[in-house]
Amino acid sequence: MIRYFYKKKLKLLIIEDEIGLRESMIDYLKEEGYGCELAQSLSEASQKLELYEYDCLLLDIGLPDGSGLSLIDSLKKRHPKTGLIIVSARNSLDDKIEGLDLGADDYLAKPFYLSELSSRIKSVLRRVKFHGQKVLKVGLLNITPESRQVMVNHQPIVLTKKEFDLLIFFVSNPKRILTKEAIAEHLWGDFADSMDSFDFVYSQIKNLRRKLLEKTGVDYFQNVYGTGYSFNTNE
Repeated sequence: MIRYFYKKKLKLLIIEDEIGLRESMIDYLKEEGYGCELAQSLSEASQKLELYEYDCLLLDIGLPDGSGLSLIDSLKKRHPKTGLIIVSARNSLDDKIEGLDLGADDYLAKPFYLSELSSRIKSVLRRVKFHGQKVLKVGLLNITPESRQVMVNHQPIVLTKKEFDLLIFFVSNPKRILTKEAIAEHLWGDFADSMDSFDFVYSQIKNLRRKLLEKTGVDYFQNVYGTGYSFNTNE
């Protein structure tokens, strides 16, 4: 299982207008541990990309209001660390070359096995986010994103899914101040907008901080008054 690597929950944006395919993709990828959001057109995808950040986009080329290729250049300029996989029935060499030249990280032709899609996502996320590393060494922590394991001196630290997603979010943004709003959106996606308070954020930070401190003796988190938190390893 993997918001991976990532579910911050590694978070995916699926840009696909085929109802059956997108429902299958969402169901499968959620079981794999990803946070999934949907856009059915270029305009809807553009709106979401202005408001939110994603770990990876699954982009169909043939959309009702235009070619998905038109999104790639602006996405890569605005969010260079966002992975991008083209998922399209157009399996011509020209489409593939154009998409990759524009900045796509991979190209998967329909039809495909969902297990293959998941494998491609893991590969892209590892390459884009963590420069191909399978095990991340962060301070005293050894983190294996694909199996969602955290080890210290060969001893596991047992984390919930949300706690692991939160840890990956901070590891992906070392020494950056992450606001409470960013953390909430990262963990809960669009639903964060409807939250009345950040009590859930405080609770997740508190629990993760305690577990890491108990196992390592190191407090990696720094409170930034009135703003949020940063994650420091002093490396």
